Amino acid sequence: MDYIKKLARFIIPYKKYAYLNIFFNVLYALFGTLSFVSLMPMLKVLLKTSERILEKPLKENYDGLLAYGDYLNDSLNYFITAKVEADGQYQVLILMIVIVLSTFLLKNISGYFSNFFLAYLRNGILKDIRNELYQKTVELPIAYFTEKRKGDIIARISTDVNEIQNSLLAILELLVREPLTIIFTIIVMFTISIKLTIFVFVFIPISGLIISRVGKSLKKHSKKVQDENGVFLSILDETLNGLKVIKSYNSENKFTITFKNSTTRLYQFANTLAHRSNLASPTSEFLGIVVIAVILLYGGKMVLVDTILTPDEFITYMALAYNILTPAKAISKASYKVKAGNASADRVLEILQTTSSLKDNENAKQKIDFTSGIEIKNINFKYQDELVLKNFSLSIEKGKTVALVGQSGSGKSTIANLVTRFYDINDGSIEIDGEDIRNLTKHSLRNLIGLVTQDSILFNDTVKNNIILGKENATNDEIIDALKIANAWEFVKDLPNGIETNIGDSGNKLSGGQKQRLSIARAVLKNPPIMVLDEATSALDTESERLVQDALENMMKNRTSIVIAHRLSTIQNADTIIVMQKGEIVEQGKHQELLDKNGVYNNLVNMQKLN
Repeated sequence: MDYIKKLARFIIPYKKYAYLNIFFNVLYALFGTLSFVSLMPMLKVLLKTSERILEKPLKENYDGLLAYGDYLNDSLNYFITAKVEADGQYQVLILMIVIVLSTFLLKNISGYFSNFFLAYLRNGILKDIRNELYQKTVELPIAYFTEKRKGDIIARISTDVNEIQNSLLAILELLVREPLTIIFTIIVMFTISIKLTIFVFVFIPISGLIISRVGKSLKKHSKKVQDENGVFLSILDETLNGLKVIKSYNSENKFTITFKNSTTRLYQFANTLAHRSNLASPTSEFLGIVVIAVILLYGGKMVLVDTILTPDEFITYMALAYNILTPAKAISKASYKVKAGNASADRVLEILQTTSSLKDNENAKQKIDFTSGIEIKNINFKYQDELVLKNFSLSIEKGKTVALVGQSGSGKSTIANLVTRFYDINDGSIEIDGEDIRNLTKHSLRNLIGLVTQDSILFNDTVKNNIILGKENATNDEIIDALKIANAWEFVKDLPNGIETNIGDSGNKLSGGQKQRLSIARAVLKNPPIMVLDEATSALDTESERLVQDALENMMKNRTSIVIAHRLSTIQNADTIIVMQKGEIVEQGKHQELLDKNGVYNNLVNMQKLN
């Protein structure tokens, strides 16, 4: 249960519910024991086994703790004797039945309220863990998610957190209700017969040892199930995202086999886990019956042969023994849940305890304006082992447009990732107005930058809500102006509900060109001084490209722009064109200057003309 300490901060906001749950669990355990104890006076009246005691017993006449049970028994017999003589035996029986019913009623009311407050505790913790997991997920650097499956992250936020929730309930049972029920019951059993209770307790360590051995490997098997659950969700996520490609390449069978292999592994792991878990109930129940059988043999001898116990005492003792079996069985089941929760907690805590490599410095500054330019000084960068950028330097004056061109893998998009600080450089520095971006808060840095990527990333929401991400308080007029600049108003105005129209999952109700123009409108509305355009037109047809290119030119007026381009026709008017090869600058200048050099840039232009 070590993970409970690590998750304690999630419990603290709901501690009042925890205290109330504990309070009512104490009452539940107390009334649960008293409900069985109250059977004894009823049986004494019904079986007429109560000893007639006419004088009230005095406590001082009973020496020591061991004689306390005799004192209670004599007091009960005195009470019954007095009531029978005053009201008659049948009336006393009615009274005893009312007492039995009252204790059972109070037990169940206490049980209801303990679960009532537990619901707030469990669901509150569940909510807060999920919220923090989500917040942590959006805060972690993009590099973290290149190493993780999306489905696995989803599984941790959904399935694993649910497992922790179930485990928390089991722990509260382990800590309060069931142990207290057992303790209260044992105390009463000692008052009835010390000898019989000691005899019974010889068997409890043996049964506990057997149950613990059965559950020992549960955590390992539970982790396998949760890990495979993440793989299964990842395959499903990839299938849904790539359905067009799968169908066009007739690869349905290949992906189905991959999916079935995962579900088969999940089936096998889940069966192994279920078999281990299912051993808890029959094992604990059989061991309980063995204990009952031993009590019947040894206790029956005490009643029938030795006449140490009366029949009513023995029947009550048996009921109390049964009252121990139920919570003992619950504890054994709960211990399995705790072990399963342990595996899930490890997976959840792995995310929560991950330290972001891109955290803001303690003295990070807020930058609210852009005045002079961007300086990239002798930077080196690698994603894994091989350098993607080598001693790369570039100066971009405010208001100028710089285009980065080159073959795939030359490091163009990496520049965009580094300027927006999605990744940190290995060597060198990137400065804005002479300030290293690592000394700025990420929030203020990204407020200065508008990003338009090759893939139009839109959300299953309205046109309006997709556009106002960078300016949530924008008016409808401002939104429409941004759409006009992005050449998007011409199709948005014809949508069924205009800017309030839902555009579907990933904007799939729109064409590629329409989606890209909405992405541009989003950047226009944000109105940042720096624009980063990462191959914003490369995935479009010629007509869409023209409309998008016009929108981009409208947007880049009076702004500092870094344009990463695949189609060279789109960057001919750039102030400076940087030609890259294998992470280094091989040529730079204006369009015509580079053509006159008859070098790498000229070759790239000629290749595109041929195509």
